[in-house]
Amino acid sequence: MNIEEFRDYCLSMDGVTEKTPFGKFARRYDSILVFYILDHMFCFVDMDDFTSVTVKSTPDEIDEIRMYHSSVSNPLNQSLRHWIQLNLNGDISDDEIYAFIRRSYDIVRAKYTKKR
Repeated sequence: MNIEEFRDYCLSMDGVTEKTPFGKFARRYDSILVFYILDHMFCFVDMDDFTSVTVKSTPDEIDEIRMYHSSVSNPLNQSLRHWIQLNLNGDISDDEIYAFIRRSYDIVRAKYTKKR
């Protein structure tokens, strides 16, 4: 998977938008590309260092992912309870990465669709 394929996949889901919102806090974060559904983040990557993707998940699912995969790490500046960083080029296939991204999208969409 490359950054273009990743971006195309995220934007193919209904209602997804993208922004680079963190540069206003510090210039070194200009390259963080965030994908949103209903104005809420569901995943993000560093465009300059495309070696991982950070996705939202549930605490139980995060525990399960960690149990079956070694290519995971703690997300940068996010809640360890609800976010997980999936390292690319490890023991998680591209298909699984896409499934985790889709699951993240579904979690956020379901949560905020109910509130609207």
